[in-house]
Formats: sequence, structure tokens, C-alpha cells
Amino acid sequence: MKTLLRFKENVISVRGLVLSGPLSPLLLQHLHCCSGAAIQRQNERVPIKCSDLLDEFTTYCYARDLPRAMNALNALQIQKIWADAVTYSELIKCCLARGAVEQGKRVHQHVFSNGYEPKTFLVNTLMNMYVKFNMLDEAQALFDQMSDRNVVSWTTMIAAYSSAKINNKALEFLIFMMRDGVRPNMFTYSSVLRACDDLSNLRQLHCSLLKVGLESDVFVRSALIDVYSKMDQLECAMCTFNEMVTGDLVVWNSIIGGFAQNSDGDEALTLFKRMKRAGFSADQSTLTSALRACTSLALLEVGRQVHVHVLKFKRDLILDNALLDMYCKCGNLEDAHQIFNQMVEKDVISWSTMIIGYAQNGFSRKALELFKEMKVSGIRPNYITVLGVLFACSHAGLVEDGQYYFHSMKKLFGIDPGREHYGCMVDLLGRSGKLEEAVKLIREMECEPDAVTWRTLLGACRVHRNMDLAEYAAKQIIKLDPSDAGTYILLSNIYARTQKWEDVMDLRRSMKERGVKKEPGCSWIEVNKQIHAFIMGDNSHPQKEEINKELNQIIWRLKEVGYVPDTNFVLQDLEDEQMEDSLLYHSEKIAVAFGVLSLSREKTIRIRKNLRICGDCHLFVKLLAQIERRSIVIRDPIRYHHFQDGICSCGDYW
Repeated sequence: MKTLLRFKENVISVRGLVLSGPLSPLLLQHLHCCSGAAIQRQNERVPIKCSDLLDEFTTYCYARDLPRAMNALNALQIQKIWADAVTYSELIKCCLARGAVEQGKRVHQHVFSNGYEPKTFLVNTLMNMYVKFNMLDEAQALFDQMSDRNVVSWTTMIAAYSSAKINNKALEFLIFMMRDGVRPNMFTYSSVLRACDDLSNLRQLHCSLLKVGLESDVFVRSALIDVYSKMDQLECAMCTFNEMVTGDLVVWNSIIGGFAQNSDGDEALTLFKRMKRAGFSADQSTLTSALRACTSLALLEVGRQVHVHVLKFKRDLILDNALLDMYCKCGNLEDAHQIFNQMVEKDVISWSTMIIGYAQNGFSRKALELFKEMKVSGIRPNYITVLGVLFACSHAGLVEDGQYYFHSMKKLFGIDPGREHYGCMVDLLGRSGKLEEAVKLIREMECEPDAVTWRTLLGACRVHRNMDLAEYAAKQIIKLDPSDAGTYILLSNIYARTQKWEDVMDLRRSMKERGVKKEPGCSWIEVNKQIHAFIMGDNSHPQKEEINKELNQIIWRLKEVGYVPDTNFVLQDLEDEQMEDSLLYHSEKIAVAFGVLSLSREKTIRIRKNLRICGDCHLFVKLLAQIERRSIVIRDPIRYHHFQDGICSCGDYW
């Protein structure tokens, strides 16, 4: 008689099935019974207690003992016994937790063997397993085999395609689902909403929600607000939020996050305060958005208040990265460095944020040292990391190092140079006076140069006084961005200095025809947790007389040490006295005067402005920092300027 049970070391093969690892006495007894080793007569078997085998399998599944559970599963297969759907679902959860793909497939094979038809609940669980393993083809194949699909089946596939950003499939499945007579629920809609990348589709779905009465569901409202926010439809997001009283933190987080992500930090912080007054406690998601809002507005003191709330939670990588970014963007490198060193876990975002923080604030050597530490740590740089490294090389004037990283970034890190990387190289070459090489690099760009790239070249031409190339760069900017008032003014001044008055008139006429107007300069300063905004010519501030008096005194003191207003930064058609007056009341000068008036000498004056700081204001603040022995930080759209002892961190190049 042929024996079907074979032993080899600790591996047992039964009818082609392999069982390994520890086997219980009960399981061995069943295997002997089915092998023929315990056969009394050819057609007579010892009775097998199937209930005992099922109990053992169930115990292993609930205990999440995967090896023993799989061995017991193989025994069930031999005996043609099936457990209940819930027990199999526990085993599938165990496979998911262990990342055990092959074992999961084995469960799938078992529950469909010998003509057994598993319940819809179990098929949905298997389908979800494949989705979690990122095996969408297998999930789709299983879905196609289903004879009875319920709302969970359809929602699982819709959520899978939505998460994978295969948005057209997610929307198609919703249509097929409704044609199949299955009514979507709140989870279906919250998943498919996130697959919307078209405003018309989003509005249709919103109408559908209103018809079925699901617009009040927490998950649906949250998804609606998220998607409207991502499409920059903040007014629609706010309307959705205000339609009813919000009794759930999830919805609050969505609306606060929406405004924070769209750089409307002021409204995000207003909503954050409303949420607190409504009796809700912030969680990690809320605090991440609040920190992002503080970052966009450079509100260091408010950011520190949010930091206090962060300390109530366990260390969290996302929150730590948000804190790090906030301190870097507010120009407080000391606190940023402390947060970075205290982080238990660091990812590529953490390293990149700190590297860029050092580079943007003018501490290029520290940025490059940190990059070396990052490589030693084993973290692989990404697109943003390399951008920070090139930015640091540019600020430090390290032409050879910058060219090395730029030309080898594909080979070293597998990253193709993007427009931003080219922009850094143009800045690096322009800063070192290699203007022709910068132009050559722009012409060799794999992507079309944008207005920012040409503005970088224009800045270099201004510093090195190459007026012909400056004129060429300015014309390229105006082609790409006809509403850039700053470039018109600079080009007009170039023409005026070279006596090209007809060109000046043509340019002014073009500005008028296109309706181009110079954006008013605005500067913000935070004093005693309040934001004070200043615009040139605006006399609405309650302390305007004190501020103007302080500013005039500062100007008088600076002129005593040699300050002369540089009128190259205003339109050349003004009289000399008018030009000087317009310079003296630039918004950053007013903000600095208010800072001197309001803050003690030990406190850093921190200012943010919407336009690039002009050369005259830069000189003004440098001299003020020197004679007043103050630390002043100004953040403009280009970079950060740390003024101390008459020196700026930008090295007078920006």
C-alpha cells in the first residue's frame, strides 16, 4: 500500500501539500489518519473529528500565529473542510500585517477550491487584501469573477483606483455601480470625490450627494472640502463648511488644511481660533495645518504658541517636519537646528528641509556639511534635496561644486535636472560673473525657460552692469509674463540711463495699454502676537506719527554715516527730490522703524514683504543694523536676509 504521508526533517508533504514548522499532536493525528498509516482495512478509516481541526485552525487564526494557521489550512484542504468567513478574514488580516503575499494567495486558492463558493463578505475581504498589497490586477480579476457584488465590493474597487490616482477608472466604476442598481454610500462618495480632477465632475457629484441626502455626512463633507480646496475653489469649500453646524473635528481639519495649503494662512489661523472657541481640541492634523499657516505668514511668535500644543502629543514625524519648516521659514535657524537634533526619526523631508533652510538663510557651508551627513546616514537625496544643495553652492560661490552636482545628479541620485535646478545654476554662474555661460545653459535647457529663469539672469546682469544682456533678458520676461511691472520699470530705467527716450515712451505706452500697474509693496511685522502691515502712502496705522518721526530720525542718523538714497530703484521720470522721497517711505523702511520703536534692542526685528527688497532698502537696513547694533531679518519672495553688524547673509547678491 502506497503511503501518502512523507517526513523529511521538519517538513511534511501530504498529497502535494507542504507543511512545515511546528505541528500539533492533533494535526499529526489527522495527517496519519488521512495518509493511510492508520488504516485498519483497505476501506475502513478511523473516524476523524473535523470540529477539533476547525477549532485548532480558528485558534491559530485569532492568535495571529501565521505558520501554524497555514499548516492547519493545508490540513483543512486535505480533508475538504472549510471554516467560516470571519475566521478566514482573521487569517487574511494576519497576512496583511506580516506582508505575507504568498500566504494570502494560498488562502484565496483554498476558499475557491473544490467548487466551494465563499460568501460575498469573504470575497470582499480577499479583494481588499490585494488592494492593500497594491495588486490591483488581481483585485480586479477577483471582482470580475463575483456573481453577487454589494456596495462594499464596488466601494473597495473605487477606493483602490482613487488611491492609485487612476481617476478615470474610479469614476467609471461609480457609473457602472449605479447602472448595476447598487446605491453608493458615504464611503463610496468620499472615495470617488478624491478622484475628481475636473470641476464639472465635482459639481455633478455634489449635486448627486444633495439628491441622496449624504451631504451632511462627516466623511463626505470632509472630502468635498478637501477637493474644492485642492482645486483652489476656497469659496466653494467655505460654503460647504458653513452650510451646517460642524460637530466633528475631521471637517474642521479639512477646512483649516484647505486654506493653509492654499497659502491663505490668515484665514486658516482665524478658523483655527474659531475651532478652539467652539470647544474642539486640536489633534496632530490640526496642528500641522496651523504650523503651515504660520510658515506662510512667517509668524514666529504664533508658531511658538502652536509648538506648545505640539508638546502635548507623542513625537510625530509629520509634526516634527512641520515645526522644522516653520522655524526655517521664519528665519529662526537656532530653534530649527535644535528641533532637527532632537528628532528621533528623520526622513528625506527632514534632511531636505534643514538643508534648504540653511541655504535660503545664507548659511551655505552648514547646508553642504549637513548634506554630507545625510549621505552618511543612508538617506537617499530627492529632487528637493539637490535643489537645496545647488542653492547653497550658488550662495557660497562654489561654481565647481555646483557644476559637479548638477551634471552628476542623474548618475549619483537618479534625478533628472528640472527647471528649478537649471535656475540655480543660472544664479550660480550669474553670481560669479559668467553671464555668457549662464545664457548658454538657458539655451541648452531640456525644458522651456520660464520667467523666473530669465529674472535670475536679469538680476545677475543688474549686479554686473551688463545692460545689453539685461535688456534681452527683460524682453524675454515681458514675453512670458506681460504683467510683470517690476521688469517694465527696470527696463525703462535701463533705457533712461542710456538716453533711449523713445524706447522709454514706447515701454510706458505698452504698460498703459496692457493695464500693467506696479503692485504696491507691503511689509508685515509681528509685535506682541499682533500683525502690523505697512504699505507706502498708507496712513491708517494708529501710531503713524510716531513711526514717521522715528523713521526720519533713523534716516538723519544714517545720512550722518554716509547713507545716500540710491534712486536707481524708482522710475527715472521723477525729479531727484521726488525720487528720494519715494524711496525713503518704502514699506520695509516703515516696518523697520516700527520694529525699532516697539521692540527692545535684544529682540530680533523680523519682517516679511511681498516684493523683492530693493537695493536702497537693503543698504538702509545694513547700515541701521550696524549703528543700532540690532539683528534684523527680512524675508522677501526671493530669499532671507539676516542683517547684523553691517553685513547681510546674502553677501549683497539677491
